[in-house]
Amino acid sequence: MLLVIDLGNTETELGLFPLREDGTAVPELAAKWRISTSQTQTTDERAVLVSQLFAMKGLALSIVQGIIVSSVVPPMESRVLETCERFFGLKPMFVEPGIKTGMPVRYDNPADVGADRIVNAIAAYENFKQSCVVVDFGTAITFDVVSRRGEYLGGVIAPGIGISVDALFMHTARLPRVDIKRPQRVIGSNTVHSLQSGLFHGFVGLVDGILERLLAEVDGARVIGTGSMAPFIAGGSRFLSEIDDTLTLTGLRIIWERNLHTRRK
Repeated sequence: MLLVIDLGNTETELGLFPLREDGTAVPELAAKWRISTSQTQTTDERAVLVSQLFAMKGLALSIVQGIIVSSVVPPMESRVLETCERFFGLKPMFVEPGIKTGMPVRYDNPADVGADRIVNAIAAYENFKQSCVVVDFGTAITFDVVSRRGEYLGGVIAPGIGISVDALFMHTARLPRVDIKRPQRVIGSNTVHSLQSGLFHGFVGLVDGILERLLAEVDGARVIGTGSMAPFIAGGSRFLSEIDDTLTLTGLRIIWERNLHTRRK
């Protein structure tokens, strides 16, 4: 099995792809999990958690034959490396400058682009072979644009839903913390409904406003949403209708396969 790990600021995604004899992976996931990212967790605690996740699926750690990681949390990378080496007996491949991605990056400084953004772009282009805009709902909401020739052009970074909600409640004395859900009406008849309306319609407006401007610059681009909050916003969006919650994991699998020759050498 190939273990793919997307280490984000708020959440970490893990997935397992069966490996063929030639080292390539079967495209369909055998298992996937989403857990909180904790910078206070020790290596042993992390190993216990991963062991429990595998056990819930009736899997042993020994089935893992390769590991690839994308990370936007540099302080966590040495701990992930230690966990992989101690408990899987494997050195993971990190998505970092120098790795073969197969996608030209037209950013002013390619090293500035988060690994997850490149991974998402690669998966979207590989799936559709056309210009794409990927909207990833993580700690930040990122919009990443791929040209019809498969080049990463850049994008937009906006505040994420979770951190915006946290900031609102931290800096207001009388507003309650509410569940993030779509209200029945735009006009809220109480404080809770007013907050829910502002959060839902506010972020739908942000996403659609940015997408409208991006699509004017990249005519005919396909829009793909990913991340845990993507279905929530898609319910009210004019542009966001296609959701792929395995996009990042798929991109990691593709990068693994593109670097097989290098790893064998």
